[in-house]
Formats: sequence, structure tokens, C-alpha cells
Amino acid sequence: MSEPRTVPERIAGPATFLDDRLGAGGFVRRNIRKVFPDHWSFLLGEIALYSFVILLLTGTFLTFWFKPSMGEIVYNGTYAPLRGVTMSEAYASSLQISFEVRGGLLIRQIHHWAALVFIAGMMAHALRVFFTGAYRKPRELNWLIGVVILSIALFEGLTGYSLPDDLLSGAGLRVTQGVVIGLPVVGTYLNFFLFGGEYPGGDVISRFYSIHILLLPGLILALVTAHLILMWMQKHTQFPGKGRTNRNVVGAPFYPAFMAKSGAFFLFTFAVIAALGTFAQINPVWLYGPYSPADISAGSQPDFYLAFLEGALRIMPAWEINLFGTSQVGTIPLSVVIPALVPLGVIVVGMALYPFLERWLTGDNREHHLADRPRNNPHRTSIGMAAVAFYGVLWLFGGNDIISANFRISLYTTTWAGRILVFVAPALAYAITYRVCLGLQRSDVAVLAHGVESGVIKRLPNGGYVEVHSRPAEDIEAHLRGKEPVPVLPYDETVPPKGLRGPLGRLRLRMSRAYGGEKVPPVNGHPHDEDGQAALQEGQNRALTR
Repeated sequence: MSEPRTVPERIAGPATFLDDRLGAGGFVRRNIRKVFPDHWSFLLGEIALYSFVILLLTGTFLTFWFKPSMGEIVYNGTYAPLRGVTMSEAYASSLQISFEVRGGLLIRQIHHWAALVFIAGMMAHALRVFFTGAYRKPRELNWLIGVVILSIALFEGLTGYSLPDDLLSGAGLRVTQGVVIGLPVVGTYLNFFLFGGEYPGGDVISRFYSIHILLLPGLILALVTAHLILMWMQKHTQFPGKGRTNRNVVGAPFYPAFMAKSGAFFLFTFAVIAALGTFAQINPVWLYGPYSPADISAGSQPDFYLAFLEGALRIMPAWEINLFGTSQVGTIPLSVVIPALVPLGVIVVGMALYPFLERWLTGDNREHHLADRPRNNPHRTSIGMAAVAFYGVLWLFGGNDIISANFRISLYTTTWAGRILVFVAPALAYAITYRVCLGLQRSDVAVLAHGVESGVIKRLPNGGYVEVHSRPAEDIEAHLRGKEPVPVLPYDETVPPKGLRGPLGRLRLRMSRAYGGEKVPPVNGHPHDEDGQAALQEGQNRALTR
């Protein structure tokens, strides 16, 4: 007979303290032992979270000295090359932080690097969630919150990037103004709202400052809190394996194991960002000089997260639509509107709608707490890689002038290469990824049917040599056998369901059959037995016909 389970003293003490005063002892006891699964890819979201914390801390420090004003002054600070130069108070205060405030330059650089790591971490986390299907029921709402956080973070980065009012950020701000004013109907109003008049106006820095330190961080903080609460309530996904099902979570408790690991990982993240801020110079505003609408620097590009919009602007043909002949009234500059709205719209709207489109295609309304291996849903993985290729091409050609200058290729050639690759690269990425996923599935089937290589060579009676294969370890075998076929809409050849009878229903059925189903059937037997060999042969034959 087993002994009754007792609560550790380190948990019972604080729980009793809170229960006596707040009545929250039961809540603490229940949640402090919550189990979290362990996998390296789950740390990607934590990197983004810890970077956001570092952003809040360093940003608070910088607000003590930054002056968000475009009022002109004559610089008389410690940076000798710019003494006597007329500049805005915002730029002068950026120089003061860099050269006169103790630790100011280090905090500035840590803040900038943390912003890059924050957005990069969110992108990597979003890719992990997408490729593993962790957005499926019941996590659609949390996925949408993540998409909104990523979108807001891009604008948060834009407003922060523009605050120093140096020549580089000013060039980016000029591009932003051109995009805003090119928007049909609302462009002029947005332009006057942001800039306070004709460009460059006198209010854009102060307004961007308010947006950057109050509005957008508040929204991100609220959404991150909601994101974490939903994750806590719905429990974390886990990969299939021994003892893991949709009804349980296998891992370590929140206290003390997860808290200790998370604390250490926060310190590690901070150490890496601090090292980058110490040894890797970024955004040396004193080298660019103050912004002037009459000046522009060669080879200027924004930070990586906005480079894809820059690339779309650079490769887009000079198209426009004149609704009323040659009149300037009713002119829609497609060369600005399409790059500004279409790439970001395709990615963000596609991310937001994908969970619901997939459920519509597959008819799968089940709850999913086991994550997919990306190879086991080849179409979803291929779509994700096509989006990555689309983003990558636009990002690359955001520096088409740098490519032309360093590789001695004409700018005309690089521009046309970008226009072609933006369509060809995603298609190639889709096709290659799909074949790779099928190949990896066949490799898994081979491991289950033949076993793993043991390194032992056996001599046969006829003089030949073969390597002895052994059955894979239990956890590996359970991981491989955790594969589930992608659901397909049920279909009766004699009497189709009501929703699949029309043209849209038939299209939905064909797309469901192409998207779902078992591309490479799994092995039901064990290594070396007849069932395993037969299943392996069947899977290889079916895969070769696709």
C-alpha cells in the first residue's frame, strides 16, 4: 500500500501563508506543481519574452535623458567633430546618452540588440508553432494574439528606430512618410497626424516617442500577459513519445525545476545581449550626423525586420493608376501601395487565417495537445517554407544596391532578379520541402521496419557481409510511432454530404484529399518481422507514385 502523497515544506509554507491572508493557498498548491514539457524548441518563445523584459528595463533608463523634441539647437557637447553643428534636441540628447551619461552607450546598444533579438525570437517561435501545428484547437486564440504581438512589434521597432533623428533613421522616416502619404483616401490625413504638417514637420519625434514608450509597449505587455495566461490554462503542447498522450503532460514541475531553468536561461539571454551590446557596435548615430531632408546616405538599410518592406519597394515597377485621366486627383501609386500593404498583408493575414482554413479543409475539430513533427504534415511545412522564401527574397533585395556594388552586377539586373525570384523562390521552396518531408517520412518507416544500424558486421554463409540492425530504443520508437495521418473530409461516393455538392464543396473535397491523408503509411510491425517488411514495401511503393 503506497504512502499518502505529501506537499513539500517549501511549497506548503508559502501556500499556507497566502491561504491564511488571501484564501489563495489552494490556487498556489495546484499551480506551483504544474508540469511543463521539455524540448529545446520551446525555449524560442522564452528568448522573446526575456528580451522584452530587457527592453523594458533599458528603455526606462534611456527615457531619463532622451529629449523627444525637434527644436533646433547648436551642439556644444563632448563629441568634438559635431561641435557647432545645428541639430535637433532629440539627436543632441542621443549624443549625450552615448558620450556623457555613464553607461549610456552600453545601455543604448543593449536596447537596440534586445529589440532585434525580441523580434527574431518571436519569428522563430511563430515558425515553431506553425510547423508543429501548435496553433490548432484549442489554441487558435493564442495564435491570433501572437500574430498581433508580432505585428505591433514591427511598428514598435519602426518608432524606436526613428527617435534619434540621425541621417540614417531620418532616411527611413522619409520612406515611411512616402508610404503613408501614398495610401488612398487616408494617406494625407495620416501624414498630417504623424508629422504635424508638411514633411518633415515638427511633431513626428514627440508623437513617435509617445507611441513608442506608452501605447505600443502597453499593448504588447497586455497581450503577452494574455498569451501566457492562455498558455497556462490550456497547458503546453508536447511532442509524441513514450507515455505522452493528448490527456497528459510529461515533464518537470513549475517549481522548482522549471523556475530554476527559466531563471538560468534569462541570465544566459541577458549575458548574450549584454555581450553583443559591449563588443558589437550597432547604430553609431554620431557617424551619420543629424538628419536633413536635403541629405541622404548611400547604402542605407533598415533593421532586418523591416528590410522585406524595403526590398518590396525597391523591386516594384513604377506603376500607378490615374482614375481621372492625367489629373493628379485620384492617382493611386501602386509602386508604393502594393509594397506597403501586400507583403505584410499576405504574411500576417495568412498566419491569422491558416488555423481556420486548415480546419475547413480537413474537418478536424478535435483538440490537439501533441505537436506534429514538421515532416509529418508535408503540405503545411512546404507552405511555411514558401513564406520564408518569400520573406527572404524581399529581405535580400532590400540591399540590392549593396549587392550590385560588391558583386559588380548592374542595379538593373539585380532588380529584375528580385522581381523574378519573388515568385520563383517560394514555388521552388514548396516543391523541395515537400519532397524532403516525404523522404524523411520514408526514413522513419525504414527505421521502424529495419531497425537502427548497430555497427556490427555479420558474415553470411555465402561469404557476403551485412550490418546487423537492432530495434530502436523505446522512446525513439514511441516518438516515430506517434505520427498521425492528416485528417481528410469524409466522403461517400454514392451520396455526397450536403456541404460538398456544389462547386465550392467539390473544390474543398479535392483540396482536402491533396492536403490530408497518409502520404507514407506507417509500419505496424517491428523490425525484421513480416508485417514490418510488408508495410515498408507498401509505403515505398506509394511514395514513389506521388
